[in-house]
Amino acid sequence: MSLYLSVVIPAYNEAANIQAGSLISVHGYLSVQPYPYEVIVVDDGSADETAALVEDFAAQHRNVRLIRNPHRGKAFAVATGLRAATGEIVLFTDMDQATPIQETAKLLPWYECGYDVVIGSRGTYRRNAPLWRKFMSRSQILLRNLILGFKDITDTQCGFKSFRGSAIGPILDHLHLYRFSTDVEVRGATVTAGFDVEVLFVAQRLGYRLKEVPVEWDYRHSRRVNLLRDSLRGVRELIEIRAADLRGVYTSRTARA
Repeated sequence: MSLYLSVVIPAYNEAANIQAGSLISVHGYLSVQPYPYEVIVVDDGSADETAALVEDFAAQHRNVRLIRNPHRGKAFAVATGLRAATGEIVLFTDMDQATPIQETAKLLPWYECGYDVVIGSRGTYRRNAPLWRKFMSRSQILLRNLILGFKDITDTQCGFKSFRGSAIGPILDHLHLYRFSTDVEVRGATVTAGFDVEVLFVAQRLGYRLKEVPVEWDYRHSRRVNLLRDSLRGVRELIEIRAADLRGVYTSRTARA
């Protein structure tokens, strides 16, 4: 029987979340669903026990597998998992389960309505997030709309996105800013907001139908987010995507596809 859903989870030093039961929760929910599924955890060169814990879990659950990457950042880990997925629908989510896996049920019905990309959305509300995080999110929304014209998408950064499996290859192949080099390693945790933005921008350019669906989300404290550094990087990447678009990069790639 062919797989219906693939769930991709990028992981960098996530031993604490795994030990707290995040993988158990994901697998427990999926195991009682009426469709065949797989869970792909992509370890991003973790320095803790993440890979070993996932490997042990996968040995006990045939629907779970581990992919080991060198440390190249979350975006590369997500892309690795997306390309490895074999499901008709592919979802990526975070190990901390800030958006719980149960919210999948809100996304899947929209594929029956003809959508190709269905993303979870926190809207403009960030429950339990500190003021600086709320300010950062509102600013990003404003700048994305201003620079890229994302008028129909409010939240590009929620780590809960799904795609038709057939759309993943074309979308990733048409990226410009995040056309990944296989030999570039990074240091420390990375937040790559531009990846989510470019993926959605390219999906629209390719003519895929996008749907944004409200989901539950709760703030998880992370030392990976740095207000100044990540805000500046986010703005720079928005400008780079817009500049590439003005140069016809995305149009020319679409024409060659």
